[in-house]
Amino acid sequence: MLDLRTADFDFELPLDRIAQTACEPRDHARLLRIGPERLSDCRILDLPRILKPGDLLVMNNTRVIPARVFGRRGDVRIELLLHKLVDPGQNTWTAFARPGKRLRVGNVVDIALNFCATILEKREGGEILLRFNVQHNELIPLLRAHGEPPLPPYIKRGEGEAKSDLERYQTIYAARDGAVAAPTAGLHFTPELLAALEAMDVRHTMVTLHVGAGTFLPVKAEKVKDHIMHSEWGEISQPVADEINKAKKEGRRIVAVGTTSLRTLESAADEQGAVRPMSRETDIFITPGYRFRAVDALLTNFHLPQSTLFMLVCAFMGMETMRKAYAHAIENNYRFYSYGDACLLEKT
Repeated sequence: MLDLRTADFDFELPLDRIAQTACEPRDHARLLRIGPERLSDCRILDLPRILKPGDLLVMNNTRVIPARVFGRRGDVRIELLLHKLVDPGQNTWTAFARPGKRLRVGNVVDIALNFCATILEKREGGEILLRFNVQHNELIPLLRAHGEPPLPPYIKRGEGEAKSDLERYQTIYAARDGAVAAPTAGLHFTPELLAALEAMDVRHTMVTLHVGAGTFLPVKAEKVKDHIMHSEWGEISQPVADEINKAKKEGRRIVAVGTTSLRTLESAADEQGAVRPMSRETDIFITPGYRFRAVDALLTNFHLPQSTLFMLVCAFMGMETMRKAYAHAIENNYRFYSYGDACLLEKT
């Protein structure tokens, strides 16, 4: 890792550029096409003419769970934001609680009739470890009944309003429960767009990375090398690995839909670029100087300043290119972050 400072990845973004609602229809969002010598203003709907026949899109099929739940400890209302599943057998999770200072180990937060969580540990940074009183296979239906989607803090909603995001803060191909944040580049796809891409011989395949709450957070360390990357659980099946490697051998491009798909692929790639099956945690931290092995192009949204994701796109295309691209996007009123517009990063 180069000796980079977090401040090197800072930029000013007007607050009115932060999208509060998603574009409708999904595939009508804007798209900034970014190449080594090119910036082009397009639309997501233009992808069938932009992508090359034979390209293989790799998408993340994780499903966002309603990870924000509200309960009570006595007369105090408690908000729990689930962060990561620790032990499915015990149904223990790490979470953030508000207000958290008054909680003690052993306290019980009542969420609904016969549905509660017990505080097992209090950790640094306001994190807690809790255990639900139901089996793991019973938890998701209860969260759907009583929880809300875990929208990022920069998307503002009044009490109860986040219920309207249950469908929109989810990709159309979400299949595997476990994420507490959406793989947001995938939010732009519709069945019609996927069909149009298939007609142009642009195919797609699925990997899984259960996106964690730390994905979108800014880096706090002064030096990038001192940042401790969060870990997330990812999986690539043998048939998917075979499909990706076949495409690479045939000289077809691997296009990651989102940084989560890219991080999964790069975690599973060997030095020669072959992708191996995986089913494990990954904490890969990609910064300028990283040599990409598996991915040729990246579709992604616009990211937070000083975040690991902005560092990743700078690693992919170069810091100068991405600074120019982001300046263009800000000047031309692109919408930023989870519900915002997208960019397509093409190395060639």
